[in-house]
Amino acid sequence: MELILKEDVENLGFKDDLVSVKNGYGRNYLIPQGLATMATPSAKKVLAENLKQRAHKEKKVVDEAKKTAESLKALELKITAKTGTADKLFGSVTNGDLAEAIAKEGHTIDKKFISIQGGSVKRTGPYNAQIRLHREVVVDFPFEVIAEQK
Repeated sequence: MELILKEDVENLGFKDDLVSVKNGYGRNYLIPQGLATMATPSAKKVLAENLKQRAHKEKKVVDEAKKTAESLKALELKITAKTGTADKLFGSVTNGDLAEAIAKEGHTIDKKFISIQGGSVKRTGPYNAQIRLHREVVVDFPFEVIAEQK
């Protein structure tokens, strides 16, 4: 079944992508949730025209995302957290905490676009996260979790 995505769907595609999925997934989940529409010939023509018109606007957005990516690469971020014995954290540092720390530095990034390699952080030390600023712009962002001074 061919569908046109209305929104970004994790592990499937981005908005306005033409995707092929199994019938049940499309009929029972994507279409009822409003995430996709059927890819009829007329819908494909409308999509092609919309993409052509949006290409120029998209270039500005990609350039802006690249500028943000460059400033993020220059940023050295250290997150302080309460620790117990052997550098083990009380709780964990998640993508939400990382988004908050980046926001304090002046870059607003939604936490759903940040993925920390290995899930959440449970110990102090250096870690790496991927930040998706645009479908074409993904930044590897190193950060460090340090113990809070008692």
